[in-house]
Amino acid sequence: MKQRRSHTFLLFLILGVAAFILLLTDVATGDTDIPISKIWAVLIGSDCDEMTRNILFSIRLMRVTVAVLIGAALSVSGLQMQTVFQNPLADPYLLGVSSGAGLGVALFILGVPLLGWSDSPLLHTIGLVGAGWIGTAVILLGVTIVSRKVKNILGVLIVGVMIGYVAGAIIQILQYLSSAEQLKMFTLWSMGSLSHITTAQLTVMLPMTIAGILISVICIKPLNLLLLGENYARTMGMNIRRSRTLVFLSTALLTGTVTAFCGPVGFIGLAVPHITRLLFQNADHRILIPGSLLMGIVCMLVCDIIAKKFLLPVNCITALLGVPVILWVMAKNLRLIK
Repeated sequence: MKQRRSHTFLLFLILGVAAFILLLTDVATGDTDIPISKIWAVLIGSDCDEMTRNILFSIRLMRVTVAVLIGAALSVSGLQMQTVFQNPLADPYLLGVSSGAGLGVALFILGVPLLGWSDSPLLHTIGLVGAGWIGTAVILLGVTIVSRKVKNILGVLIVGVMIGYVAGAIIQILQYLSSAEQLKMFTLWSMGSLSHITTAQLTVMLPMTIAGILISVICIKPLNLLLLGENYARTMGMNIRRSRTLVFLSTALLTGTVTAFCGPVGFIGLAVPHITRLLFQNADHRILIPGSLLMGIVCMLVCDIIAKKFLLPVNCITALLGVPVILWVMAKNLRLIK
């Protein structure tokens, strides 16, 4: 037991240090590389040229903050989905949750000009994230109803995938009917961008993500009980409906907010919880939630650094990270590997 605690503490320490180093590296990486010494000087308030200070505070730190929020939000929501649905391949994207958020955002982006609201930045920001939340909540409600009617969890996943296809079809119809300007805006959003977040949007994204993570912390005990099955959880006095509602609320806040502002950044929510379990060799959510949060931040920062270096959308890099993990999980569940 003591050895396991030492191992867990060491892993948290390594992940924390790695996240800090990668954060500085990400801030230093860009069109013009900035030395770490200059970054440190700006952070501690030492003398530094005004151009470097503006680049760091106006562009680099904003993007890095968004990357950290995405990594934390998607990894925690993915872990919760895998536990609730008792399926290693469950995540907000496979269950159609992000497709619902994407559909809500598509309806808002392509419908706002028709209503004449495009000139109001504040209303645009609130409407964008609101559309993402509503779309996420509607899909989660549908998945919840199906999960109560369908006993086989595979059926729930199939329904989620079908919902994703339907949402995708509606989005394609909206794209076909939209103007060239709105189509370009939506296409850039769908690529998963971290660099178009404004200060006003970040002031909404940050507290909503923190709220979603805090709700997930409240759900730690119910999630641990759900690992042993719903029947056991009921015998222990757990309110299944209330616990599910809290988990889905957390997922709606985390996934809906991230998807609304940054687009569908895939595979982080699916891959990171498995990497965390492999590292910590533990099923306790008291370990897995902070572990997944840190691992998600580390993975997202790595993906952002690579995306900057090769001038690629971050979604491409996260897919390259996530696909091998998915194949490994499938092979393990089919007992192709030990």
